[in-house]
Amino acid sequence: MSTQETATARLARLLTMVPWLVNRQGIDTEQAAADLGISVEQLETDLRLLYLCGYGQMPDELIDAEWEGGRVFVSNADTIARPLRLGRDEALTLMVGLRALAAVPGLGERDTIERAMAKLEAATGASAEAASRVEVSIDEGVEAGLLADARRAVERRRRMHLRYLVPSRDESTERDVDPMRVVNLDAHWYLEGWCHRAQDTRLFRMDRIESLEVLDVDGTPPADARLRDLDAGTFTPREDDTKVTLHLSRGAAWVADYYPVDSVDVAPDGSSTVTLRTADTLWLRRLLWRLGGHAIVVAPPELARAVTDGALEALAAYGVADTTPAAGG
Repeated sequence: MSTQETATARLARLLTMVPWLVNRQGIDTEQAAADLGISVEQLETDLRLLYLCGYGQMPDELIDAEWEGGRVFVSNADTIARPLRLGRDEALTLMVGLRALAAVPGLGERDTIERAMAKLEAATGASAEAASRVEVSIDEGVEAGLLADARRAVERRRRMHLRYLVPSRDESTERDVDPMRVVNLDAHWYLEGWCHRAQDTRLFRMDRIESLEVLDVDGTPPADARLRDLDAGTFTPREDDTKVTLHLSRGAAWVADYYPVDSVDVAPDGSSTVTLRTADTLWLRRLLWRLGGHAIVVAPPELARAVTDGALEALAAYGVADTTPAAGG
């Protein structure tokens, strides 16, 4: 199942792609797509979009792109033909990112990173001094050996056998995975790959992998396997997930900003009704218990009962006589 690309991600790619193509006139279409890390279909879609881009609205003010003959030519793009220059904050961010990358165990491109750092430090001066004062901490919950094995499996396209802890069910599962990438997001390492147990792409948090074995089996994912767009975070709702409707008071309005939701309807008094999807409601029940009377489950009714029952059990355990919870509705 593919995910819809965000407008921000596409704009960033287009801004990078135009000067790149301008300086590689006549490049083979398949080669250009491979170097840019996208499919030929996506490249052609982007090139069609360029027809609408430019510094004005007249035909001679719009970018022109040709690719019908299997080679790409981009013209009338002089205004953005030069690669973008880094500002001070951007350079600082890049240097900190490179420091974080250099801290990755088992990384094979350390010399390249050090050369890039040296060039940035020589070009930015004060920014380099500021970057040197930043301490980079990469998720310490993952063993270096496990991370190195996962990266090796990705590079060599070897299938892996995992024993993975699912916290929401408090159980460990066995599964075979064809790895696609290892990525660090919000200070946590994740392994993304095609899970043969789920028959779909899955994202595994690596500090929850109890054991990992690289198998001597080809681990090439199916042709229709797609990487997730992680711009919005690690959680991606699915169409077959449970649809939940919540009524939130003004004090709980932050939930709609913090968690991915399908819709938000804000009332004049500041309260809101939100809908969201989830494959497992345990995390949601815990959230509702923490919110107390600031959140009410509108649907489904079975979730409302589960929240109510859990609250009653907690109150009974503390010997509280008045057991009328508000979180379940």
